[in-house]
Amino acid sequence: MGFFDFMTEEVAIDLGTANTLIIHLDKVVVDSPSIVARDRISGKIIAVGREANMMQGKTHENIKTIRPLKDGVIADFDASEKMINMFIKNIPALKKKWFPPALRMVICIPSGITEVEMRAVRESAERVNGKEVYLIHEPMAAAIGIGLDIMQPKGNMIVDIGGGTTEIAVIALGGIVCDKSVKIAGDVFTNDIIYYMRTQHNLYVGESTAEAIKIEIGSATEDLKSPPEDKSIQGRDLLTGKPKQVQVSYREIAKALDKSILRVEDAVMETLSQTPPELAADIYNTGIYLAGGGSMLRGLDRRLSQKTDLPVYIAEDPLRAVVRGTGIALKNLERYKSILIK
Repeated sequence: MGFFDFMTEEVAIDLGTANTLIIHLDKVVVDSPSIVARDRISGKIIAVGREANMMQGKTHENIKTIRPLKDGVIADFDASEKMINMFIKNIPALKKKWFPPALRMVICIPSGITEVEMRAVRESAERVNGKEVYLIHEPMAAAIGIGLDIMQPKGNMIVDIGGGTTEIAVIALGGIVCDKSVKIAGDVFTNDIIYYMRTQHNLYVGESTAEAIKIEIGSATEDLKSPPEDKSIQGRDLLTGKPKQVQVSYREIAKALDKSILRVEDAVMETLSQTPPELAADIYNTGIYLAGGGSMLRGLDRRLSQKTDLPVYIAEDPLRAVVRGTGIALKNLERYKSILIK
């Protein structure tokens, strides 16, 4: 162990479209929305994460809220780098250091990512003092986080529904055998709700309101065993321009999301149809694992199960499955070296 090792801190990062999570010393130390608020005039970053999230949809023209990641990849290089930097600076244990330590990092990336996009992630990491940077594919990280032994000659199917992308992968022997990445995920569900409220209720709601609707009464099916109560939604009436309130039931939201969920189902079916027969036999026995925030949509597991005729399991704490897996890979670098991208 050299001086470098002594000075190095290890962090695992799940850089998500909707949320960024960071693990340091086996603890989730950052769990924040991936949003940045920037002053248009000076170009300075005013707030990141939760603070910036509260400003969303409520800013005046001098402040702009940006989501630096779109569809799982970096869309705004400068903002994403500053965001990662501020998140890392806010890690309690690193705050106490006299000077910024060198970092050994494992960062999670979508499986459908291009070389160029991969380089953008790596460069961002190097600029925030990342001396050793490893990348790991999202479905892999999710599988490790769920607690599957991915090194075995056994097929496992993971469906990771994030904010920007849904990653579907069949994993065996520490590698991805077949995968599909579709840009239908949490953000699309939110936009479906905004569109539905406009067309069906003449009510214009913002992103934060639509997100709240999705979490509180969102559903993938119209017949839930224990349905949530109806919710009152406030927004702006498109005809009169006045603020107004309407009652909405979970059945309406199920209707609003139906088309998008169908597309997720189709992607799952397509991945199954490309799976080699021996692995398909394994999946018949093990079923499908769901991770990511989108997997918490009521009734989605049941709906996928009916569509595929397979058992479907939701990971415990699905929002953190990916970052947990990334953290485990970081801790056991030697064991997982083969699946990490250097």
